[in-house]
Amino acid sequence: MLRLLLDRLVFSVLTLLAVGLCLFVLTRSIAGTPARIVLGNEATADQIAAFDAEHGLDQPVFTQYLRWVGSIAGHLDFGRSLLTGKPVTETLAESMPITLQIVGFAFLFAVAVALPLGIVSACYPGSLADHVTRIVSVLGVSMPGFWLGLMLIRFPAVEFGWFPPGGYVPVSEGWGPHLQSLVLPSFTLGIYYIAILSRMTRSGLLEVRGLDYIRTARAMGIGRGRMLVYALKNALVPVVSVAAMAFGYMFGWALIVEYLFNLPGMSNGLLTAITSRDYTLVQAIVLVFTMLFILSNLVADLINAMLNPRLGVAR
Repeated sequence: MLRLLLDRLVFSVLTLLAVGLCLFVLTRSIAGTPARIVLGNEATADQIAAFDAEHGLDQPVFTQYLRWVGSIAGHLDFGRSLLTGKPVTETLAESMPITLQIVGFAFLFAVAVALPLGIVSACYPGSLADHVTRIVSVLGVSMPGFWLGLMLIRFPAVEFGWFPPGGYVPVSEGWGPHLQSLVLPSFTLGIYYIAILSRMTRSGLLEVRGLDYIRTARAMGIGRGRMLVYALKNALVPVVSVAAMAFGYMFGWALIVEYLFNLPGMSNGLLTAITSRDYTLVQAIVLVFTMLFILSNLVADLINAMLNPRLGVAR
């Protein structure tokens, strides 16, 4: 287990360095300079040159990259926004909790619904519960997220007034309004992954239930509940891996959700930073998303090693 953890940590650091370098190369390969957006079209060549020199954009890309990595590693400083001049860490501190809440609630909602659906469907194949699970899976995969979000805004929010149609309500205004403002975005984000995880749980459990040790346990008279626990330990290994990937992908899909529901989260901020060519903010948000993605997969590897100790030994 310790070796697995150390290997994953080394791999994570190398991945972050590679992603950061790719970000620098890609953002600076676009023709032009963000100074034109910040200063306006009437800015002179001297003003643009002064802006680039002030922000280090006139230096070689690799030099900028090393300086950026050093500031993050030494002081956890992501720099300042080229557009507003505000420290990027302050922007992340304001927007990150919103995105984490949406993704966290959506992930918990997806897991809490998908696992029981998949287990019941696998335990009673061909039953009504199995058919319902299949219908939910097909609908969840087929519905585009932006369309579902618009329908939720149109009916539960506008027509019936059950939830606010958009915007973010902080906790300071009350837990009730705060949670209400997160329900529709979290549901929109999580419904797709309910379909994926429930189908993965069902197929994995059906496959394990056909193995020799399960048939032997059944022949020995071991109870149904105990056999289900044994089967789940092996069946959940691929489900945990897919769930970790889903958690990381949710931060990308959150861009659409936050835009639809007018939420000031990191994903919406990333869209604004891309359109305004705010290099430092784009780099910081993408790097944070990468760290969260890597962390989720690291946790998944550790959980799988506990479910199946042979995986930890094999690494």
